[in-house]
Amino acid sequence: MGATRVQAVKNRGVRSARDFLSRFAFALRGTNGPVTYTLTSALFLRALGLIYFIAFGSLAVQMLGLYGSQGILPIADLMGRQSLSVGAIWRMPTIFWLNSGDLLLQAVPIAGALLATGLVFGFHNRILRIVLWLLYLALVSVGQDFLAYQWDYLLLEVGFIAIFSRDSNLILWLYRWLLFRLMFASGLVKILSGDPTWRNLTALDYHFETQPLPNVIGFYAYHLPAVVLQGMTVATFFIELVVPFFVFAPRRLRFAAAGLIALLQVQIFLTGNYNFFNLLTMTLCILLLDDVLLGARLPKRMVEYFTPRNGGVPRPITRWTANAIAVFLFVLSGFQLLALLRMPTPGIVSAAQAMIAPLGIVNLYGPFAVMTTTRPEIVIEGSNDGENWREYAFKFKPGDTHRAPPWVEPHQPRLDWQMWFAALGVRTSDPQALLPELRANPALNFGLQNYGVDAWFVNFMVRLLQGSPAVLALMDENPFPDAPPRFVRARLYMYRFADAAAPQRTGEWWVREERGIYLPPLTLK
Repeated sequence: MGATRVQAVKNRGVRSARDFLSRFAFALRGTNGPVTYTLTSALFLRALGLIYFIAFGSLAVQMLGLYGSQGILPIADLMGRQSLSVGAIWRMPTIFWLNSGDLLLQAVPIAGALLATGLVFGFHNRILRIVLWLLYLALVSVGQDFLAYQWDYLLLEVGFIAIFSRDSNLILWLYRWLLFRLMFASGLVKILSGDPTWRNLTALDYHFETQPLPNVIGFYAYHLPAVVLQGMTVATFFIELVVPFFVFAPRRLRFAAAGLIALLQVQIFLTGNYNFFNLLTMTLCILLLDDVLLGARLPKRMVEYFTPRNGGVPRPITRWTANAIAVFLFVLSGFQLLALLRMPTPGIVSAAQAMIAPLGIVNLYGPFAVMTTTRPEIVIEGSNDGENWREYAFKFKPGDTHRAPPWVEPHQPRLDWQMWFAALGVRTSDPQALLPELRANPALNFGLQNYGVDAWFVNFMVRLLQGSPAVLALMDENPFPDAPPRFVRARLYMYRFADAAAPQRTGEWWVREERGIYLPPLTLK
């Protein structure tokens, strides 16, 4: 009798524990029914189309000034230095092997922007997704300094995976793995760099002032109390180092991860000018949601409009192909992340990573590993007599101390961005990127050789001496509207934000101090 009572107590305990675990699992999952991702995937592809439209459209208005025959880094010069071969085409997969004239240079981003509207409006044909990816790859492959940013490669990686969207559940998990890598590596590099500003939580004391293109909201964020900025830094670490693991958790924790990651991206979007980077990251967050959640939150008419009509089951060969590609990318990107932790990479994996590197489909991310604590700025001046100098004005980067930091995103003014790197002394160019007239004239080449100046920067200065209309279109104001100057030079200044009340009191947003010559006077004669 006593044994029976003990057994009954044990059974009740087991049932109680089972009931508790069942309720706990339901609390994390939020539903016992099937979960689908048809609507989620359709919304993701439409959002990706918008990102493609922004990226191509932004480039379309800059192509001639950056890469045209009278631009800063002419693609015709780059292609003229190449020897045509199968290996060369693989290393530089671009349509510009066929022609690198100005007409095609403008046609490619315009065509990309137009085709991207197809994704936006629900035309999700696989051929369209392939063409969009190939067009952006064609631009990045020849983009040199101006198209070598992390978001350009993130768009290539996202766009490539999108070719196989809805073909396999592994593709969905590959996207989530990409979002994990993007966020976790962003936090990890801050720790591994040993940068003292991240370690002592003072990084945001500098960030809003020293980021590439500050805006007005960033100006006021810079003047927040130190304790608030420290709290924001702690929150950044939490979202970048802890929250990414929720990506692989039950659905309600995934929803929380989507919300927190999106919240961080919104904050960065509002306080800086990071083109489509934050928007693309938030687009990835869509894939942490599902049809059950969206169907319950969105109006029925909207759900019906966005749900694709042809969401059939993929053919076995299509699914197997998608699975094989997903496993391949999982392995390569996994070892890449482990390498960040100083773990060895097998030789066969390193060879595979090197082989596919030109395609930009597996990349390592981690912005702002080391926080810049000062803001050097280059001021370019022109003169006709070598004594009286007039300053060139850029459209978006700091210059006139009385001009408010502008809002420019999602557009990326790539010359203004690259000027930030040049001021920091970050060398990026190959000397072979010098214009032909510079390579043929050592007297003009001294800036690169003696001052450590990037090739693209010397080319830029020469185009100002030539009065190139395409390059001047990238600037805000030309102080020599009638004829180009005889001389140009570059001076270095240190900029810092004025105090919070200065814009209303004196009209000043910046305070600057001259630090000397960045590049001495150049002339074409």
